[in-house]
Amino acid sequence: MKFDPDDWRDIDLRRVDLKRLPILWIIPVLLLVFAAFTCVYTVQAESEGVVLRFGKYVRNAEPGLRFKLPFGIEEVQMVPVKRQLKQEFGFSTAGATNPNQFSSEQKLERGMVTGDLNAATVEWIIQYRIREPEAYLFKVRNPDSTLRDISESVMRTVVGDRTVDEVITVGRQEIEANALLQLQALVDKFELGLSIDQVQLKNVNPPQAVQRSFNEVNQAQQEREQLINVANGEYNKVVPRASGEAEQMIQGAEGYALKRVNEAEGDVARFNAVFTEYLKAPKVTKQRIYIETMRQIVPNLGKKVILDDDASQLLPMLQLSAAASK
Repeated sequence: MKFDPDDWRDIDLRRVDLKRLPILWIIPVLLLVFAAFTCVYTVQAESEGVVLRFGKYVRNAEPGLRFKLPFGIEEVQMVPVKRQLKQEFGFSTAGATNPNQFSSEQKLERGMVTGDLNAATVEWIIQYRIREPEAYLFKVRNPDSTLRDISESVMRTVVGDRTVDEVITVGRQEIEANALLQLQALVDKFELGLSIDQVQLKNVNPPQAVQRSFNEVNQAQQEREQLINVANGEYNKVVPRASGEAEQMIQGAEGYALKRVNEAEGDVARFNAVFTEYLKAPKVTKQRIYIETMRQIVPNLGKKVILDDDASQLLPMLQLSAAASK
């Protein structure tokens, strides 16, 4: 049956309610406004949006003003990819905004057994970021809870391979490094989409019942090490100095002996030379030796008066007036 336009002539316009016509325009306007509100969204700077179309992953949305299909056709889940998240084990910080940051079973988490079958209470934290939003949302159900379980398993394994002394004192950095590597490997294996930034040990102590005794033993060991270091310091200060002084005395004695030997050899050589000349001319050599000897002695005699054997008067030669004036 076709509609004939001429049939409009048969319509009684008086029966049409013109007051209801604006309502027909309001509904499309409302639909447009609702569509505008539902197709515009904003992704914060520290987040990344994961767009779902009828529940299926479609794309990732970078920070800024973005658009999507309205009327619930596409939904957006915000994932804080640039925020560093934290989980605490064995303790809890007040005011935490992350519901997975701590657990209600803190006593069970921190109680561990070391490799030498000693008990220890270990508290630690992990810091991580969301690296792959799609894997974080869809690969594993409740990835934060899974991360807690993996972290506790890794820490118990690492602590169980070491003695209680290593766990409490010297092995902390090695434990943190090994736990970080093993935890990241398991996170990648389970496709959690996370990146582990740091594993840090906080309070590591023996059980409360033996903590006082352990502290006393630890203090005694520290005092022992301190005394050994002080003794080594005194040894390193005294022994090298004594060795240096002994070496200096030895070198001084060797130098003095070499000097005396050289002087004696020089005297012998000089004597032999003089004796050779003496054999050639004894009288001249004696005269020369006498003159050289007097040249060394006379300057040390002070004031001198030399008289001839035939001199008869001595007083005019003494210059008593000049001596009295001095």
